Amino acid sequence: MDMKIFVDTDADIRLARRIRRDTVERGRDVLSVLEQYGRFVKPAFDDFILPSKKYADVIIPRGGDNHVAIDLIAQHIRTKLGQHDLCKLYPNVCVVQTTFQIRGMHTLIRDRDITTPDFVFYSDRLIRLVVEHGLGNLPFTEKQVVTPTGSIYSGVDFCKKLCGVSIVRSGESMENALRACCKGIKIGKILIHRVGDNGQQLIYNKLPSDIAERHVLLMDPVLGTGNSANQAIQLLRSTGVPEDHIMFLNLISAP
Repeated sequence: MDMKIFVDTDADIRLARRIRRDTVERGRDVLSVLEQYGRFVKPAFDDFILPSKKYADVIIPRGGDNHVAIDLIAQHIRTKLGQHDLCKLYPNVCVVQTTFQIRGMHTLIRDRDITTPDFVFYSDRLIRLVVEHGLGNLPFTEKQVVTPTGSIYSGVDFCKKLCGVSIVRSGESMENALRACCKGIKIGKILIHRVGDNGQQLIYNKLPSDIAERHVLLMDPVLGTGNSANQAIQLLRSTGVPEDHIMFLNLISAP
């Protein structure tokens, strides 16, 4: 299920609804309704329905009368429907929202007649967008600071334990964008030699000594077969980096 919702309605309201429905629509008397409620309905609710509350993503008090909660859920569903198809299938995939500006830059770098300086310039712009988007998905902590006017500003503090790892050679083209966004960031390197279409061999790696304690931005602008990315992720995991601390930054992916 994409979203699990528990509607938490007061027991008195539930009983009143049942009495009204069974007496008006089903022609039963109040005593038989109450007997059934006490013998079957209430025990079944306590045994099977109420325990499921702890598994809910959202708990809605007052049911259909809670318009704020319904609006929030509807907005969440609209957001999901508007996502890239890959994001619907894989919740851990984030695709930068396409604009005419982004499509224009992709058009330029895919043009076989583009000059080398223009290719580098527009590729760097796109890579910077990918890096910024990736940084925006890192964990943060709330922080308050005092402004020059003496007032309190409630903001957030960036993730401190962070490093980059580039898959040599193409991954190195993303390093400048990461350094421009994160001053003094540590960057490691992994070199994987491809043997044929499906084979690969780890040749060299140089990683920060405390990488297991950091969030890792793994960088490779072009994703072909995925073999190099898989091997790099396996290497990071073998050094103690939790999988959910690895973010793979990619500019162009094969289907």
